[in-house]
Amino acid sequence: MPFDLALVLALLAAAVAMFALNRPRMDAVALIMMTALPLTGVIGMNEALAGLSDPNVVLIAALFVIGEGLVRTGVAQRLGDWLAGRAGRDETRLMALLMLIVAGVGSVMSSTGVVAIFIPVVLRIAHATGIAPGRLMMPLSVAALISGMMTLVATAPNLVVNAELARRGHDGFHFFSITPFGLPLLALGIAYMMFARRWLASRPAHPAARKRPRLADWIAEYGLAQREYRLRVAPDSPLVGRLLEDLDLRGSAGVNIVAIEREGRFGERFVRPAARTQLRAGDILYLDLFAPAIDIADLGRRLGLQRLPLSGAYFSDRSQEIGMVQVMLPATSKLIGKTVVGARFRTEYDLNVIGLRRRGRPLEASVLDQRLRLGDTLLLIGPWKAIRRLQSDSRDMIVLDLPAELDEVVPAPGRAPHALLALAVVVALMVTGLVPNVQAALIGCLLLGLMGCVDLDAAYRSIHWKTLVLIVGMLPFSLALQKTGGIDLAAGALLGVVGEAGPRVVLAGLFAITAVCGLFISNTATAVLMAPVALAVAEEMGASPYPFAMIVALAASSAFMTPVSSPVNTLVIGPGNYSFADFVRVGVPFTLVALAVSVTLVPWLLPP
Repeated sequence: MPFDLALVLALLAAAVAMFALNRPRMDAVALIMMTALPLTGVIGMNEALAGLSDPNVVLIAALFVIGEGLVRTGVAQRLGDWLAGRAGRDETRLMALLMLIVAGVGSVMSSTGVVAIFIPVVLRIAHATGIAPGRLMMPLSVAALISGMMTLVATAPNLVVNAELARRGHDGFHFFSITPFGLPLLALGIAYMMFARRWLASRPAHPAARKRPRLADWIAEYGLAQREYRLRVAPDSPLVGRLLEDLDLRGSAGVNIVAIEREGRFGERFVRPAARTQLRAGDILYLDLFAPAIDIADLGRRLGLQRLPLSGAYFSDRSQEIGMVQVMLPATSKLIGKTVVGARFRTEYDLNVIGLRRRGRPLEASVLDQRLRLGDTLLLIGPWKAIRRLQSDSRDMIVLDLPAELDEVVPAPGRAPHALLALAVVVALMVTGLVPNVQAALIGCLLLGLMGCVDLDAAYRSIHWKTLVLIVGMLPFSLALQKTGGIDLAAGALLGVVGEAGPRVVLAGLFAITAVCGLFISNTATAVLMAPVALAVAEEMGASPYPFAMIVALAASSAFMTPVSSPVNTLVIGPGNYSFADFVRVGVPFTLVALAVSVTLVPWLLPP
């Protein structure tokens, strides 16, 4: 073995060992190797840094930003809410719809990001339906991994394999080239998980140290149900054109305006109900009737208000726009001794008081005329922005509890149609090939920024720099192994073992080696190393490179076997309360299914 090849293989072995031990972290290992490889003399420093200018690295970064746009505008969360309403308590339907939605969303954004989005959704559904989270988290993980087989841009290994084809002078795959293999595997994955769920213990999720309250808990605790109303301001209403401070609805009508929904230029939006807010025809008022004796029908007739239906207890269906917070008055609070009305909560804090606890018990009488005392606990309602502002300024109130719904609030909920439009433009450009994929993704990022779906700070935060550094740092290994003959040596060794058995056996061997490597190193690093070997095997056999490249892409996404095979699996361990054996029990059989399907379909659809 040549000395320079031995050096490169020694560095590769060291990298694999560090990846397996996860010490240091993966991106640090990649930086170490990018620094060390030029010292061998096999490649120069410019070649080691060439990955920084690789268009696919920029494409992956842009796809992270596009995924962030879908998150910030609530597209993925709305799909989760639709899932909960559509499936009900039917576990079979719930599992099937969950896997379909996750695979669909994951086809255009990071599978790790998809899982992170859907974990709280699944936990909420599990709590509502009484299904153990462990019955749903594994299907979530499997569907996210299969989503990498849906489109070319669904996962980094696909782009790495595609880039290797281009470097070898071949035409790359198209946007949907991998889809004919992913769809059958998704259908089989859903059917398999219906069967395999019997192997998943129905253990509850790990209990949190302190369970955070939900809005429903406070609605029940403070007796808020039946106090809420939605009323639209009619065109002939005497309220049209009037300022809220002039109307004094709290004093004259016994109602408190919690929020105002108004038709805006880009759809509905919520207006802060301040003293100088002028009411318009068509405004929808969210009212709290703190005086139970009020006749809402008579109020509507007098003020020209049309009653609208409610779809959630005390506006909980609008938790994206309206939040609650529980606070306590400290000894230094300037609010002590004032009434709720006199304290001018809406003017000073953009929040309304809807509940008051004293000595641990909610007051049943109207709270607006109560004089506040030391130690009183108040329940406030209003926009999340005001609640976050209150959280950072606790001179007069100490924030006791924030509801679990705060974690589910998206920053730009009204921009979901704009995010979908930008995504549609990107997909159309990629499918038609009018511009290079990386340019299409950058156009999508600019559109998201232009339409207010994502800002620059959020865009930079969304990029998974660890993944990009890992790809850039491992790419020089491919070049170094090619220069030293390591790729040809590996290809020759594989053909020496299975070459006489025919192309399908060779493809099966490549799939198995890639899947096994994925047990120890990331699937992205595996694709970087195995794609050149697969194409070298194709050249040795005088065959088309496409089936060999495709088999590596499919195998790299088949990381079902252990909880450390992919970050996707790692994320669901805690919420699903899984053990290592759970993944082996479920993942190994399905990996064999994926191998059989891939080896059957790839030579058929992409003849060698």
